[in-house]
Amino acid sequence: MLIETARDFARNELLPLDRKWDEDESTVEEILPTLGEMGLMNLTLPEELNGVGCSFGTYFAILHEIAASSPSTAVTISVHSMVGKILHECLAEPLRTEVLSSWGDPASFAAFALTEADAGSDARAARVEAVEVDGGLKINGEKMWITNGLTSRWFLTLVRLRDVPDNGSLCAVLIDGNDRGVERTKIHGKMGIRGSETAVIHFADTFVPEDHIVGQRGRGMWVFTTTLNEGRIGIASQSSGIAEACLSEMSSYVCERKQFGRPIGTFQAVARMVADSAVELEAAKALIWQAAEKVDAGCPSRSASSMAKLYASEAANRIAYRAVQAHGGTGYVRECRVEQLYRDARVTTIYEGTSEIQRLLIARELGEAS
Repeated sequence: MLIETARDFARNELLPLDRKWDEDESTVEEILPTLGEMGLMNLTLPEELNGVGCSFGTYFAILHEIAASSPSTAVTISVHSMVGKILHECLAEPLRTEVLSSWGDPASFAAFALTEADAGSDARAARVEAVEVDGGLKINGEKMWITNGLTSRWFLTLVRLRDVPDNGSLCAVLIDGNDRGVERTKIHGKMGIRGSETAVIHFADTFVPEDHIVGQRGRGMWVFTTTLNEGRIGIASQSSGIAEACLSEMSSYVCERKQFGRPIGTFQAVARMVADSAVELEAAKALIWQAAEKVDAGCPSRSASSMAKLYASEAANRIAYRAVQAHGGTGYVRECRVEQLYRDARVTTIYEGTSEIQRLLIARELGEAS
């Protein structure tokens, strides 16, 4: 029922909005109240925290349906959800219950603040500084490319403790975006996923109370890598949704478009593009399902999540390429949806760990196993 409701909502409400957001670079902020009312902002939290309590397999299926109509909405939900899940696992009481009980409310919207100008794939190079003060920490520095960064209340942020040895200096903290020391700047001119908020976040003597430290001091990288392992399933789900939309658009078009007196889908070269895309989409969904099942079984796998994210994101780009190719000149203009999907797909191989990083993680885990 959840999946069908999400599918109907996405096709009837989100698709036209997503097209508008792409055109004018407005954002999903306008539909956050609706997402909250539908339970889409707290899908994986348990019912005792007012969450939906759905399995990760169901979560994947819902994100897939959302992404097929609005990739921007899918990544918005994914980032908010992965922050909520790690807070549920690592934030101490009573703050955990206080924060997460209202997680479905737009006033509790969350962002994942990891990347800096000089700390992208090398997250350990983070330099946003935390200084010990009475009752907590003072934070100074800047984070970049932060999804949900314009309207979020909460920022799960990686900081470096001053005057602490490198091996124990990285710390995960939950920063209140309502603090006057938090400044946000919108990043304009993105290639795709324009409905998703992307911002530069500047912290200027931003105070973080002691109980807002997430997990143990010096274990910030563990918190963030654990979060990313499951967050990558979200991006894989977004990728499979984009691929599904591309395949649907392509399949319909090649049956309608005629050349040489017959539908172009009857020509072997075009039929092969459709067939290859269908196979790759099913393979991507199988990898995502496998990774989600491991989370549901209580044994999340870094390599399974990386495989799902790597394959699904690269498959989405290949399928989007074929969809534009099959549409010919029609696929090269804004009026055709595959033009936008082609641009939307591109970032999936970049954020939450590039394809190159995923390959490194997979190879490293195989090496450790041997």
